[in-house]
Amino acid sequence: MAAAPPSTADGFIIETRQLTKEFSGFVAVSNVDLRVRRGQIHALIGPNGAGKTTFFNLLTKFLIPTRGQIIYRGEDITFEKPAEVARRGIVRSFQLSAVFPHLTVLENVRIALQRSLATTFHFWKRESTLEVLNARAVELLQVVDLGAFASVVAVELPYGRKRALEIATTLAMDPELMLLDEPTQGMGHEDVDRVTTLIKQASANRTILMVEHNMEVVAMIADTITVLQRGQIIASGSYAEVARNPLVIEAYMGSTGAEPGMTR
Repeated sequence: MAAAPPSTADGFIIETRQLTKEFSGFVAVSNVDLRVRRGQIHALIGPNGAGKTTFFNLLTKFLIPTRGQIIYRGEDITFEKPAEVARRGIVRSFQLSAVFPHLTVLENVRIALQRSLATTFHFWKRESTLEVLNARAVELLQVVDLGAFASVVAVELPYGRKRALEIATTLAMDPELMLLDEPTQGMGHEDVDRVTTLIKQASANRTILMVEHNMEVVAMIADTITVLQRGQIIASGSYAEVARNPLVIEAYMGSTGAEPGMTR
């Protein structure tokens, strides 16, 4: 019998063991053993349809695995509910913008901070009771370069600034593990640079697992890269290691011999 993978006590904050998800006979994620080292930025990449989003949905409990385990900080969380894993410190952003469009930038962050007051569902309380959170909200906005936008209604923000606001609301929940799903998708060069810098800043004292198609971003900030194809891991290591892996080259470019870093 094969030995079990090393536990999270060996420096890995989260790991999956033979994680598998099937949909009516179609295997979207197949026997994935992934380990994410504490304090790193770990990128999950792969061609369209490789199973990356399904894998994220399994980690954050929007899907229940067909079989396998998810171990977080040494504890089995395979069958926990989304709210339970969020309380453990696993917080996710999504591909689509997920802010409250008709609230101000400051109000969006303040809502995320409400959890610290244990008043999340106290809708009948006056807004003034939340003013104690304003100073921390402003601090977070400054971290993501949104200090000047505090009073702007979120719907009026440019797309790149909305993604920065999402990072601020994620940080407001004080996550130990941040899962970022396509954080630079649909952005122009300037916004990509800004959000890439914010992700690097956000990684201080926490771990980030991100799905990202922009190989320039991955090469710039990822400590470890794992490549999925057809729901299976085909390579894992540094950018230089995976870029020259024959299986990765084949997955991205067929048999042309080009490195994945040459694609966008």
